[in-house]
Amino acid sequence: MSVISPTARLGIISALLGITAFSAQAEESAPQSFMEAIKAGKSLSSLRLRYEDVNQDGLQPPTTIGTQVNPGANEELRDTSALTLRTLLGWQTAPYQNFSFTGQIINVTKLTDNFNDSTNGTMINAVSNDPSNVDRAKIVDPDITELNLLFVDWTGIKDTRIRLGRQQINLDNYRFIGDVVFRQVMQVFDGVTMLNTSLPNTEIYLGHIERVRQLTTELRDDGALEIINMKYHVTPTTSLTGYGYLSSFDDLGFGRAWFGNAAGAAGLAQGKNGAVNQQADQGNKIIGVRLEGMQPINKEWKALYNAEYAKQTDYSGGDSRIDAHYYKIGGGVGYNGFSLRVDQELLSSNDGQYGFQMPYGTNHLFQGWVDKFLATPQEGMRDTFVTAGYKAGNFAFFFDYHILDSDVSFNTVGGGTGSKFGKEWNAAVTYTFDKHWMAKLEYGNFKEGDHYAALPAADTVAGNRGRFRDTDKTWLTVMYSF
Repeated sequence: MSVISPTARLGIISALLGITAFSAQAEESAPQSFMEAIKAGKSLSSLRLRYEDVNQDGLQPPTTIGTQVNPGANEELRDTSALTLRTLLGWQTAPYQNFSFTGQIINVTKLTDNFNDSTNGTMINAVSNDPSNVDRAKIVDPDITELNLLFVDWTGIKDTRIRLGRQQINLDNYRFIGDVVFRQVMQVFDGVTMLNTSLPNTEIYLGHIERVRQLTTELRDDGALEIINMKYHVTPTTSLTGYGYLSSFDDLGFGRAWFGNAAGAAGLAQGKNGAVNQQADQGNKIIGVRLEGMQPINKEWKALYNAEYAKQTDYSGGDSRIDAHYYKIGGGVGYNGFSLRVDQELLSSNDGQYGFQMPYGTNHLFQGWVDKFLATPQEGMRDTFVTAGYKAGNFAFFFDYHILDSDVSFNTVGGGTGSKFGKEWNAAVTYTFDKHWMAKLEYGNFKEGDHYAALPAADTVAGNRGRFRDTDKTWLTVMYSF
């Protein structure tokens, strides 16, 4: 969907490059001209330098793309590291006659180019590989230079904002709809959205999306995503949300990741019921309800709690195996700048044929930062985890520990079954120097449990390749916003 003409797009980009050279203070009175609205706007510009290091056990894939054979197939996967720089140049005007305009350009540059950025048109799974670095562990930060944001806001109706164009969308805790902003290339959406707050204590968010640019830079445009998210604030600190996400995109690049990777006819992957999984239609709908809140106990202590349930089924021609449910329940306490909580999240399995999926979520935030389970295994996922956080001055500390089990038992390498994917812990410290500078150090460590096999298999090279191997990752990020 082209929402703004190429001529208008070029004009906005040219204006952005000139405007971001200086900083303007918003005027006390409403802008009297469009030029005043531009000057009274705000910058959406930043530089983010990141070093990422990955140490991962496991075997190299047998091929790259097509029929080209990887000469190191079945040898140990090479550890790797990446140094990348993300540049965002953007500006958002102040409102003028109920309109405001936003544009942003993104550039991601590899300062080192010895890592597998996972770009070949398939999302992150066993077959998504950069052919020039197929022997290395994956770090999904590909090069890109293009329009990141370009939208217009209209607020001509009281308590209503309508947004048209390429935009970021983050709803609730980003579990179902998010921009995956942790990665250097974020996920953005082309379409129209509306936010209405006219009803007391209520927020209604609706959206129609026709294109999605994924973090691999792949642009998906063969369907649509309908968004309904209605939040009611029961108290100032507790909200109840009902939502529906209806996706008619038949190919989001997840075919084998969702339905299995067994060898089938003509080299295509087939699943446990014989369907060709690379071509399986991924149309699905999610309907759910979410309760989240905090209840003060006294001036220093507060109770934290959440409960959520959702159902996912096939939609608009989607594969009939798409049938699973989701819940998350947990709670804890907060004391001044400290918080501690215990939660459990279940992404159920449809009898081992399909696991509940979140194709538009910021999945890096869940089930461990090492990203072993960006796509849910067919046997589902039960994640029981403890989270702790502490803020002191300009420092923020974070720690969590995950016990990762399947919903139904899975096949193990060498025969038999298991249910323990593994365990993972993550830790981070963030230091905010001022409103412009931020630095963050993060670490994640995953330890394999039972040796997962996608299908019943002997203890062979092929069987061992499907395992979720021991992995640890380190990130060092420095960001400057201006």
